[in-house]
Amino acid sequence: MPRFYARRRLSVAAAATALISSVALFNAPTASAALPTPVSGATARSYLASLTVATEDRTGYNRDLFPHWITQSGSCNTREVVLKRDGSNVQQDSSCAATSGSWYSPYDGATWSAASDVDIDHLVPLAEAWDSGADSWTTSRRQSFANDLTRPQLIAVTDNVNQAKGDQDPATWMPSRTAYRCTYVRAWVQVKYYYGLSVDSAEKSALQNYLASC
Repeated sequence: MPRFYARRRLSVAAAATALISSVALFNAPTASAALPTPVSGATARSYLASLTVATEDRTGYNRDLFPHWITQSGSCNTREVVLKRDGSNVQQDSSCAATSGSWYSPYDGATWSAASDVDIDHLVPLAEAWDSGADSWTTSRRQSFANDLTRPQLIAVTDNVNQAKGDQDPATWMPSRTAYRCTYVRAWVQVKYYYGLSVDSAEKSALQNYLASC
């Protein structure tokens, strides 16, 4: 083979490798399913029955006590990982920020095309966790809770819906989409059970009512 063509083939191969690496960078991490599937209704009812019922206490709460949006991989933090996971056709720049895509919010049924319109909700809010036992945790455990990608704790939703929810529990706030409520309460109970958090009496009553039809 003439040396010119050999060099040309090597150049084309090198260019292709560089392109693949570039695409991998701009699209990492790989998209997966949305909110991890919560336990079944029957399991959630069993978990709920075992949770301690206690009065909530917010003394000393500070959001900064839950370090969140930590780096997960490369330049991608937790928020960016969830945006990629929960969106469709999400493109990211070299710093992992979402530059395009679409996000469906299961709480209210809205779809958004700008990442700035989407919040990452802590399904069990940080303040709620503090009230329910996280005040006695180490900072490391609170960080794990605030960035948990394994349990059904983080989900991309419409920003003003997340802000309206605030730190409320299911006794005072539920997703407006009734079709999502069973998923929501199953996830809520699973997270509380996994982390050994308590429930207050009104919260437990609301969860029992919603889970009865799950």
